[in-house]
Amino acid sequence: MRVISTGVLFNAMKAHAAAARRLRAWLAEAEEAAWSCPQDIRDRFPSASFVGDDLVIFNIGGTQYRLLVRVDYRLGILDVLRFGTHAEYSK
Repeated sequence: MRVISTGVLFNAMKAHAAAARRLRAWLAEAEEAAWSCPQDIRDRFPSASFVGDDLVIFNIGGTQYRLLVRVDYRLGILDVLRFGTHAEYSK
């Protein structure tokens, strides 16, 4: 998959050092993936939540952090929208 808006990830790595290693691992895996439907994501990330047709929330570090991504399965693009702690996301 092609990951766009990676600035959100890199800013998150700076702001949340405890999550940096996990975010780098997620990014590496996402870039190697070829997800063509939500089930492909569910198979690898069973705790991911699907919001509507194209939004996916990935849990990073258990449920400590959440990563919101828009997925375009047809074009193979992941648009990173937001990253934050679970508490920040709940607001």
